[in-house]
Amino acid sequence: MRLRKATCLILMMVVLLGAAARKQYVEGTIMDVQEKTTTRVLYYQVDTPITRDDAYYELSVQVKDTVYFGRYTPMHSSDTLPGDWHAGSAVQARIDGRHLVLKRPGGTEMSFAFTKRPVMRPVPSGSAAAPASK
Repeated sequence: MRLRKATCLILMMVVLLGAAARKQYVEGTIMDVQEKTTTRVLYYQVDTPITRDDAYYELSVQVKDTVYFGRYTPMHSSDTLPGDWHAGSAVQARIDGRHLVLKRPGGTEMSFAFTKRPVMRPVPSGSAAAPASK
């Protein structure tokens, strides 16, 4: 009986710790969305490359004082970003290693590989608008 209670207690603790270790989403703001293309060589025919243009998306999201830049390459040409993701939109975001993970409106996740991660520095309130005098 004691062994069962101890086992149940340990099992509950492991489940609770696992749930607490899961990363949480934070509020972010989409700064920019760009659809771009890259040219890929499919094969060569008599020393002539046969290419195809593949679409990809570059997205920048500000979370607190950091702007994250990510790249998403769809698996199919019909895959697109949600229509309500445009500059100024609020999104739920989390960082997962080398990926920026955004929550779609339906609750599923979309992962963007980091391209760069610069930090925004806040401007001091009194000195930003005053021009330098000679």
